[in-house]
Amino acid sequence: MWEGRARAARRDIAALATSGMGVAELHAAAIEVVEQVVGSELTCWAGIDPGTLVISSMTGGAAGVPPEYEPRLAEIEYAGTVPNSFAELARTAHQVARLSDLPYREVVGHRRLNEVWRPLGIEHEVRTTFVVDGDCWGAAGFVRSGPDFSEREMEFLGSVAPVIGAATRVAVRTDAHGYRGGVGPSIVVTGPSGEPRAITAAARTWQDELDEIAPGRFGVLLRAVVTGTRASGTFQARVQTASGEWVVLQGSRLLGDTDDEIVVTIEPASGQHLVGMLLAAYGLTTREREICLEIIAGHTTGAIADRLSISPHTIQDHLKSAFAKVGVRSRGELVATLRPG
Repeated sequence: MWEGRARAARRDIAALATSGMGVAELHAAAIEVVEQVVGSELTCWAGIDPGTLVISSMTGGAAGVPPEYEPRLAEIEYAGTVPNSFAELARTAHQVARLSDLPYREVVGHRRLNEVWRPLGIEHEVRTTFVVDGDCWGAAGFVRSGPDFSEREMEFLGSVAPVIGAATRVAVRTDAHGYRGGVGPSIVVTGPSGEPRAITAAARTWQDELDEIAPGRFGVLLRAVVTGTRASGTFQARVQTASGEWVVLQGSRLLGDTDDEIVVTIEPASGQHLVGMLLAAYGLTTREREICLEIIAGHTTGAIADRLSISPHTIQDHLKSAFAKVGVRSRGELVATLRPG
């Protein structure tokens, strides 16, 4: 029976991919399809930047996570030490992961369970990633108080996840080509927990844009960037505003500071910021992406051959494949398509 429901769900989600929806709209529609089989008290779906594995958009089900818990969830997600984070799952072969399948000691000490779900009366969680051709385009988490998620439900999620990934990849193209620019760069200086200590007027404009998605969204993103920056020194995230525009948040430590302050710059995403996602969204291979980037940079076939140590004939073969995938006939059309904005 569940196989038939999985086939029907895959068919419905595949149909959504051709509707011209953006990522958030697509995920909202797909949630309704999936929750007919996998019931949950709370669900949250994320669009993920495949280049950085950072969450770029969030879409919830009918019931949302209480706002007071969202900053904690963001902090835990990017801490780098909590099992079954979306980024961790994206890097492994485990496309579906149930919290209760972790070793007992990891379940007992699991921060997301102890600091968020149990205070809300929830005991069970399952997470899945939406991976296509090795790139992760999104992920979803489902939680409920009981019973635990069954093997059949996990099999169902594993069955529909690749289709959701493919649909999300298509939706990324819709969003990226709909980019319209923004209000300009801005700066926020934060404390060690992501709390703003200084914020420019331009940054407040971005705050209004992002908070249209959900109250406190700007603060959640700041905490995510700060947590990632504290873990790696620098951190970049590409996210969308309520109007569909892409912005880049870049975090870095303030050199010589004594209070662990982090500066976060915010600016409209340029075509250069988005081209990596588009190359992946069209399903180009690693070599095809390299050659396309060389073409976008204006290099000739001869120069590309020297730079990549491959023959001009091989370059032409890769370009033919790239043209077919992107749906263009010339280098000029390729550049125009892959350079949004």
